[in-house]
Amino acid sequence: MRKRKTSYNWYKLLMCGLVFFVIGGTAFCMAAESKESAEKKARIEAELAAEAAEAEKAAERAVEKAAEEAERARKESFSVKPGVPAGTLDPDLNEKIVYLTFDDGPSENTQRILDILKEYNAKATFFITGSDEEHRPLIKTAYEEGHSIGLHTYSHNYSEVYASEEAYFNDLEKVGKTAEEQIGFVPYLIRFPGGSSNEVSAAYSPGIMSRLTEKVQEKGYQYYDWNVDSGDGSGAGAEEIKSRSATERYSHVMILFHDSSTKNETVEALPAVIDYYRERGYEFRAIDRKSFVSHHAVKN
Repeated sequence: MRKRKTSYNWYKLLMCGLVFFVIGGTAFCMAAESKESAEKKARIEAELAAEAAEAEKAAERAVEKAAEEAERARKESFSVKPGVPAGTLDPDLNEKIVYLTFDDGPSENTQRILDILKEYNAKATFFITGSDEEHRPLIKTAYEEGHSIGLHTYSHNYSEVYASEEAYFNDLEKVGKTAEEQIGFVPYLIRFPGGSSNEVSAAYSPGIMSRLTEKVQEKGYQYYDWNVDSGDGSGAGAEEIKSRSATERYSHVMILFHDSSTKNETVEALPAVIDYYRERGYEFRAIDRKSFVSHHAVKN
């Protein structure tokens, strides 16, 4: 009887050991599988994160490339190109567009004008000179904010600019280089001092405007006059500028303003002018190759 009891105890011990072995083995396998599963999950998450990061970089590169291509196309479109059409004298009368144009800048008032344009989300065109070196970086600022840059003259000195055709184009080339230094190209848009209809030029070179209006276009430029004069060039105050700038006579309105250190009244009047046209359903665009071209009757 005693022997049987001993055998029975050994049997119990053996069974207990087997049970512990199975439980331990199972726990070990489960732990191993859990570790392998966690490692696999971590690997998958790392791979997904890497793929997402690469996709994000690819998207960023695509956006950068698209922006670079758009900028190249913009520069290409606004560069001087002989034989390439620029503008139309017969615009779509169903459109209502205002072209705000500013001569004589940049100046200490340019940033104030840009701030107003940004506030109203309105685009404009700046016909620059080379007289104010301190504020030349604002040419680039205006361009980067979506405004068009045109050429006025470097000196704006009538007696020098209109002394001869050669003198005019020498001056135009000089202001073109000023623009190129800031925005990387020479714009095709130009505005004659006094407009193409000016008669002051006759005192220096009779018939020069008749010749220049043809030759600038042969060389790939397009000149822009205006159909609304704000009066700021002759010293109008803010209220008169508002009054003279407001009209519903045209579906395509090209307003002449001036951007110089003395034109504080222009800056003061600008918001009211924008409000006037916006309330009447007009858009504000910068001049481009498809825009309306205002040409005066040449008088010299």
